[in-house]
Amino acid sequence: MSYLEKFGGIRHALFLMKKSGCLPLFLLIALGLCLFVILILVIALGSKGSGPAKAMAEKKFAETTLVQGHDSSDKIAVIRLDGLISYKHGVSSTGDSMVDDLKDAFQQAANDPKVRAVVISVDSPGGEVTAGDTIYHALGKLSAKKPVVIFMNSIGTSAAYYIACAGSWIMCSDTTFTGSIGVIISTLNYKELFGKIGLQSVIFKSGQFKDALNGARALTEEEKSYFQELVMQTYERFLNIVASSRHLDAATLRKGIADGRVLSGKDAYAAKLVDQLGYIEEAYEKARILGNVPGAEIVRYEKKRGLVHFLRIFEDSEKSDIHLDLNVGPSAGMKLESGRLYLLPSFYAF
Repeated sequence: MSYLEKFGGIRHALFLMKKSGCLPLFLLIALGLCLFVILILVIALGSKGSGPAKAMAEKKFAETTLVQGHDSSDKIAVIRLDGLISYKHGVSSTGDSMVDDLKDAFQQAANDPKVRAVVISVDSPGGEVTAGDTIYHALGKLSAKKPVVIFMNSIGTSAAYYIACAGSWIMCSDTTFTGSIGVIISTLNYKELFGKIGLQSVIFKSGQFKDALNGARALTEEEKSYFQELVMQTYERFLNIVASSRHLDAATLRKGIADGRVLSGKDAYAAKLVDQLGYIEEAYEKARILGNVPGAEIVRYEKKRGLVHFLRIFEDSEKSDIHLDLNVGPSAGMKLESGRLYLLPSFYAF
């Protein structure tokens, strides 16, 4: 259909609406839709800027009451730390990264005068070194202002335990998996496979280590030594954080439980890696005690789903296909990248 034919069709439709008296109603609806779209765009842009629009969007987390308070307007905020710790987010996420979300939640709790203490509910095997260290640093700022109780649910190992060391009090149940004080970096070597199928990797590089961890060839002894030193450098930082926060001897830890092993909650308590065994309700009570607010309400922070979030759904839908990941098992959804440093138990890394 030509442009003139399309234009003629539109003119004819407008003529019929005018003749039937529907044209004013159509124009009114069109004007309303335009104003609505403009309003959404203004709010979306304002949330990234400054001024009144930014001030309105500062509280990113809504509060859901878990336990009613009595005779008090004070609150205990519960913040969840779930899944692989990473700067990236999953395929279905349309918000900020886990690191950004947690930093915002910590800041909101720190700024709210009614929040007297915080419970971090952890269920994570660990994750990226830098992501974990950034969260640890942000949590340290919060715990300097208000008591922070860490409660580890099913699992709180490696980077998750690293982060827990920034809290005021660490708790878990007898059956929780925790510990795994160690660092891991991995790569896949497919040199023999390339030989069998007749493929050869050709690389031009500027320096000796530029193609290190290239899976098409074996590592040199110098490369093995270099990466082992890199791992140990990060390990020493982790070890010293644990020793300092738990008031334990670093040398004793190095020769004992800080060898990457996963511990049960019961064994972790015996090794003084946690302060108390119990359940989440006891973590709430401990937070009330530390905050000196026995009648405080227990509220959980939940990410708000506003107009900006709604717009991001459409933005992301244009960039990638929506799909379901039906993988099961300990590594489901955890696609570890070659050459990246992780604080993870070995059974999650391979």
